[in-house]
Amino acid sequence: MLEKAIKGSSKYWIWIASLLLVIGVALLCWMKQLDYGLGITGMSRDVTWGFYIAQFTFLVGVAAGGVMLVLPYYLHDYKAFGRITVLGEFLAIASIVMCLLFIIADMGFPSRLLNVIWHASPDSMLFWDMIVLNGYLFLNILVGWNVLEAERNGVHAKKWVKILALISIPWAFGIHTVTAYLYCGLPGRGFWLSAIIAPRFLASAFAAGPAFLIILATIVKKTTNFDPGDKALRTLSKIVCYALIANVFFFLCEVFVVFYSQNPEHMDHFAYLFWGKGNLVPFMWTSMILMVTGIVLLLIPKLRNNLSLLPWICGIVFVGTWLDKGLGFVTGGFVPNPLHEYTEYAPTALELVISLGIFAAGFLVLTLLFKMVVGVKEEVGA
Repeated sequence: MLEKAIKGSSKYWIWIASLLLVIGVALLCWMKQLDYGLGITGMSRDVTWGFYIAQFTFLVGVAAGGVMLVLPYYLHDYKAFGRITVLGEFLAIASIVMCLLFIIADMGFPSRLLNVIWHASPDSMLFWDMIVLNGYLFLNILVGWNVLEAERNGVHAKKWVKILALISIPWAFGIHTVTAYLYCGLPGRGFWLSAIIAPRFLASAFAAGPAFLIILATIVKKTTNFDPGDKALRTLSKIVCYALIANVFFFLCEVFVVFYSQNPEHMDHFAYLFWGKGNLVPFMWTSMILMVTGIVLLLIPKLRNNLSLLPWICGIVFVGTWLDKGLGFVTGGFVPNPLHEYTEYAPTALELVISLGIFAAGFLVLTLLFKMVVGVKEEVGA
């Protein structure tokens, strides 16, 4: 099936070349980081996780969001998702690839990753995060590839493929739960010390992941001869709506507990993010406005079922959740520090270029995988 990925129009190859160019520039910047160290980033003694880890956290959610297709299709035999389930699995692959690349960028020196293996510590959340991320990556590769191969050959996928697909369902919940535990297991960080972090992560994942998939499926529909199916997209839009409502509700629950109990340490972080003089205040309010707007628009059936408008609504949802989790959540946990000192953080130009290169690498993987899917679907349809 790989041959499907190397056949395309001139626009396809311009897109591939553009991604490779961005990746090349980012590699040069990363080599500078390898030579100079993480001092090229905006991180400091007080803010030791920055833009890299924030994107890792958000993309884990995008990967986990694919379970919203796998669960109804494999567990409840919801046939409307049959045409796009493999798209969700391949989106998860590209997202995990980006997650791993962001971890490598944040490590400063790639060989340090091996310490998690050579000096394994089962009592560390990082150890388990390595297990669940790589496990979920291989599960989606095996399931997605074999399902697509079976469809191309006009046969049913083997029983073990469905077993792996069912295993991937709790695994998807696991990757974001363990990622949440990386934060809420740190007692010195009041902003993250909350049992509701894992549910918030899962709710935002089940909103952002399917929202992005709707956008991608719409692009595929408009640029190829493969139709993902209107019913599937409309069902996904309902999932996005309910998950987004849960995400905002969980956030408001945390706000109530923090301010009603007058927990000073926790209150300081919310004040910094929403009422302080820091860099993130406009972004956090924009995030809240976008998510509430997304909920209102998705709750109106006429708007939600309008497939021309739906991708734009999903774009609002995706950006809103990214601003919350991919921008504010990590920095907001470091500022102020446990001594109530404020050290501002903003990513540097080199940091952003390296991040852009990682996104380009993820989109390159996603493009090649989706090109294979579309090629097989068009071949079978013909």
